[in-house]
Amino acid sequence: MASSGVLFPGFVWFLCLFGFFCCLPLAICDETENDRQSLLCFKSWLSGPAGVLASWSNTSLDVCEWHGITCSTVSPRRVIALDLDSEGISGSISPCIANLTSLTRLQLSNNSFSGGIPSELGLLSRLRDLNLSMNTLEGNIPPELSACSQLQILGLWNNSLHGDIPPSLSQCKHLQEINLRNNNLQGSIPSAFGNLPELRILVLASTGLTGNIPPSLGSSPHLTYVDLGNNALLGVIPEFLANSSSLQVLRLMKNNFTGKLPSALFTTSSLIAICLQQNSFVGSIPSVTATSPPIKYLYLRKNHLSGIIPSSLGNLSSLVHLRLAENQLVGSIPESLGYIPTLETLTLDINNLSGPVPLSLLNMSSLTVLAIAKNSLVGKLPFDIGHTLPNIQRLILSENSFDGPIPASLLKAYSLRMLHLDNNRFTGFIPFFGSLQNLEKLDLGHNKLEAGDWGFVSSLSNCSRLSMLGLDGNNLQGKLPSSIGNLSNSLESLWLSSNQIYGPIPPEIGNLKSLNNLYTGNNLLTGNIPPTLGKLHRLVYLSLAENRLSGQIPDTIGNLVQLSMLKLDWNNFSGRIPASIAHCTQLSILNLAHNSLVGSIPSKIFKISTLTEELDLSHNYLSGEMPDVGNLIHLKKMNMSNNRLSGDIPSTLGQCVDLEYLEMQSNFFIGSIPQSFARLSNIKNMDISQNNLSGEIPEPLKSLKHLQYLNLSFNQFRGPIPRGGVFDIAGAVSIERSYHLCTSFPTGGMSLCSVRRRTAALLRAD
Repeated sequence: MASSGVLFPGFVWFLCLFGFFCCLPLAICDETENDRQSLLCFKSWLSGPAGVLASWSNTSLDVCEWHGITCSTVSPRRVIALDLDSEGISGSISPCIANLTSLTRLQLSNNSFSGGIPSELGLLSRLRDLNLSMNTLEGNIPPELSACSQLQILGLWNNSLHGDIPPSLSQCKHLQEINLRNNNLQGSIPSAFGNLPELRILVLASTGLTGNIPPSLGSSPHLTYVDLGNNALLGVIPEFLANSSSLQVLRLMKNNFTGKLPSALFTTSSLIAICLQQNSFVGSIPSVTATSPPIKYLYLRKNHLSGIIPSSLGNLSSLVHLRLAENQLVGSIPESLGYIPTLETLTLDINNLSGPVPLSLLNMSSLTVLAIAKNSLVGKLPFDIGHTLPNIQRLILSENSFDGPIPASLLKAYSLRMLHLDNNRFTGFIPFFGSLQNLEKLDLGHNKLEAGDWGFVSSLSNCSRLSMLGLDGNNLQGKLPSSIGNLSNSLESLWLSSNQIYGPIPPEIGNLKSLNNLYTGNNLLTGNIPPTLGKLHRLVYLSLAENRLSGQIPDTIGNLVQLSMLKLDWNNFSGRIPASIAHCTQLSILNLAHNSLVGSIPSKIFKISTLTEELDLSHNYLSGEMPDVGNLIHLKKMNMSNNRLSGDIPSTLGQCVDLEYLEMQSNFFIGSIPQSFARLSNIKNMDISQNNLSGEIPEPLKSLKHLQYLNLSFNQFRGPIPRGGVFDIAGAVSIERSYHLCTSFPTGGMSLCSVRRRTAALLRAD
C-alpha cells in the first residue's frame, strides 16, 4: 500500500465555496455539478493510501464513475450512496457532505476518521443508512440527526463519542437499527425509543449508560434484538420486555440488575437467546412449561441465583448452550439435562451442587463442553466415558470429590482440547495421553496419582499443541526423565511441585523455549541448577523452592529478563548472589531465603524498581552493609533477617512508602533507628530485634496508624518509650532485654527507667 498523502490540492476551498453558493435554492447551477464539487470538498479533508480516491479528479466530470459512488438511474443523475468502508482513510468528515441532498446511504465504517460528527448531516432528509462505525470519532451525537426523517439504520459503534443519547432521535420514526456500542456515553436510555414503531435491533452495549430500562422498551412490535450489556444499568427487567412476542435475543450481561428472573422469559414463544450473566439477580430459576420455547442460549452465569436447578429445563429441547456457573445453586444436577438432544455446552462451575453426575449427562454425543468444577460432586468416572462423550472438547471437573482411576477410554476422546481433573481424589497411574493430539491443557494436579516409570511423559510428546501441564500435588516420586525436554514447543506452563520427585533437574528442560511458568518446588531435587535453564528466555514465574538443590546460583539466571517471580528459597545454595540477577528488571518477587549464600548483596538488585511484592534474603550468611534501597518505593515485604549484615540501617528505607512488613532482626546493624521510618505510613509489622542498635526510639513511630507489631528487643536503646499508637496496644511492642528504655510515668515512687537501670546493674554484678 502506498504512503499516505493529501488527496486534493489546496485550491479546493475556492471550488467548495463556489459549489455551496452555486447550489443555493435559487441557484442556476447544475445539480450534478453541485454533487461533484461537494465530493471534491469532502475529499480535501482526507488523507489515505494513494489510489483510493484517485478517480475523484477535477478533470473527471462524471462522478457516477468515481470509486465508492452510486448514482440514481434517472436524470439528473444524483449521488445517492457513498461507500468508502475499510479504505484506510483518515481525516475529518467535512460538512460539505451535507450538500449531497439526494444521499440515501453514507458508509464510512472501519477507517480512521476523527473529530466530530457534523451536525449538518441532519440536512440529509433522504438519508436511510448512516454507518460511521469503527473510527475514532469524538464529541456528542448531534441532535440534528433527528431531522433525517427517513433514517432506518444508525451505526456509530466503536468510536469515542460521549455525552447523552439525544432523545430527539425518536423522531426518526422509521429507525429499524440503532447500534452505538463501545462508546463513552453517559445518562440513561431514552424512554422514547420504546415508541419507535419499526425498531428491530437496539445495541447500546459498553457505552457507560446508567439508570433503568424504560418500561416502554418492549412495546415495539418488531423488536427482535436488544443488547444493553456491560453498562451500569440497574433495577429489574420490565414486564413489557419480558413479555415481548417478537424479541429473539436479550443481552443484559454485566450490569447491576436485581430482583427475580421474570418467569415470562421462559414461556415466551419467540426468545432464542437470554444473556443475563454477571448481574445481581436473586431467587430461583423459573420452571419451564412442557410447551417448549425455542431458547437456544441461556446464560445466567455469575448472579446470586439459589435453589435447585429445575428439572423442567430439560423441556428446552432446542437448547445449545446452558451457562449457570458462579451462582449459589444447590442439590443435584437434573438427569433431564442429559436428554436435551441439541445441548453442546453445559457450565455449572462454582456452585454448591452435590451428588453424582447423572449418567445421562455423560452419554451425550452432542456435548462439546462440560464444566462442573468447584462443586461437591462425587463418584467415579464411567469406564467408557471417552466413547459416550465422543465430541467432548473441554472437560472441566476440577475441585470436586471424584475418585477412582482416570478411565483409559478418555484416550479415545480425540477432540479433547482441555482436560481439567485437578483437586479431586483420582488414584492410579497417569494414562498415556499421547493419542489426544488436539490436547492443549492437561491439569491433573492435587490428586493421588502415580508416575510409574514416567512413560506418560514420552507419550505426551505427541501432543504438539500442549500449552499447559499440571502434575503438582500428586505422589509421582522417582526422577524427572530427560524426555521432559521433548514436550511440546508450545508448552507455556509446567507444574511439578509437591510430588517427592528426587534427583537432578534434567538439562533437557532447557529445550522448552516457550515456558512462561515453571514450578518444581517442595520436592527432593538435588544437584545444581542446570545452566540450560538460562535458555528459557520467556520465563515469567520460576520456583525451585523447598528442595535440596546445591552449588552456586548460575549467572545464566540473569538471562531470564522477563522474570516476574524468582523463588529459590529453602535449598542448599552457596556462594554469592549473582549480580546478573539485576538484569531481571521485571521482578516483583525475589526470594533466596534459607540457603547458605555469602558475601555482600549486589547493590544493583536494590535498583529493580519493579520489586513490589517481596524481597526475602533472610537466613543466609550475607555480610557487609545494606545497599541503598530508595528505588523500592512500592515494595510491600522486605526480609533481611538472620544474616551478618552490619553498618547503619539505610535511611532511604523511609522512601519505601508502600512497605508493610520489614524484618531485619538477627544481624549486626548499629546506629539509631532512622528518623525517616516515620514516613512508612503503610507499615504493619516491623522487627529490628537482636542487633546493636542504640539511641532513642523516634517519637513519630507512634503515628504509624497501621503498625500492629514492633519488636525492638535485644538492642541498646535508651530513653523514654513513646506513648500512643502501637505503644498503647497490649502485646504489640516487644522490648525484651532493653534495660535502658523507660516509660515516662513513675510506678510505685520509682520510674520504670530507674527500675530497668537497677535490674541491668544487678545482672552485670552477677
